[in-house]
Amino acid sequence: MNINDYINSGVLELYVAGQLSEKESKEVYDLMLKHPEVLKEVLEIEAALVKLTASVAPKKDIDFNTIKGRLNTNSETKVISLNRPKTKWFNYTGWAAAVILAGGLIWTINQKSNLEDQIQIVNTEKDFLEIQMETSKTDLAETKNLLNIIRDKSIINIPLEGQAAAPGAYANVYWDKNDDTVYLDLQGLPEPPEGKVYQVWSLTLNPLTPTSLGTIDDFIQDDNKIFKLKNANQSQAFGITLEPAGGSKSPTLEQLYTLGALASI
Repeated sequence: MNINDYINSGVLELYVAGQLSEKESKEVYDLMLKHPEVLKEVLEIEAALVKLTASVAPKKDIDFNTIKGRLNTNSETKVISLNRPKTKWFNYTGWAAAVILAGGLIWTINQKSNLEDQIQIVNTEKDFLEIQMETSKTDLAETKNLLNIIRDKSIINIPLEGQAAAPGAYANVYWDKNDDTVYLDLQGLPEPPEGKVYQVWSLTLNPLTPTSLGTIDDFIQDDNKIFKLKNANQSQAFGITLEPAGGSKSPTLEQLYTLGALASI
C-alpha cells in the first residue's frame, strides 16, 4: 500500500466526518497506529475543521449602545401622552435585545464548540500517544522474546535462497522442534501483488512431498515481516511460493520464490 496515495484518496476526510463503516473506520484506526504520517494527517484535518467552525462565528460582540443610538436618533426631549399607545421603542428594544441575545448565543455556542473540539484533539493526541507507548512496550517485549528464541542453541536456522521467480529474494526459517513452531523472517521478500499471498511449505525430499504450513495473509500490514507458524512435520527443507489469495493445495513451482534445506540433508 502506498501511504501517500492513501492519504490523498479522501478516505481520511470521510473518517473524520464519521461517514465510514465500522470496518473502514477500524482500518483507518489501525493505519494511524502504524503510520505516524496518517495520524498527523487526521489531526490536521480535524484542526482544519475547527478553524472552519471558528470562521463562521461572529467576530465581534453586537454593541447594544450602537443599536440603541441608531434607534433613538432624535435627541430632542418629547412629551409622551399618557393616553397615547405605547411607542414602538419598546418593540425595538425588545427586538434589539433579541438580536443581541441571539448573537451572543451563537458566539457562545461556537466558542464552546471550538473549545470542545480543541479539547477533543488534545485528548485524541494523548490517547494515541498512550496507545503508541503501550504498543512500543509490547513490541519491545515481543522483540526481546523473539531474539531469545532465535538465539537459542536448540533452534535450527534454515536460510532460504531466491529462485528463478525472484532471484533477489531471500528469507530465514527458525525451527523450534521442541514446540513444533517455525519463525519466518520474510524481510527479503518483495510485496506480493494484489490478490496474491505467500504460502509456506514444509518439504520432505525422498520422495519430494510438500505440506502447506499456511499462507501469510498480513504480509503487507506487518512492518517487522516476522511470522510464526506451526510445523509438526519431519521437514527436510522449506519453500515459499506466491499463490492466489486463500492458498493452493500444491505449490506453484513457477512461482517458487525461496527454497532452503536443512544443513544435514
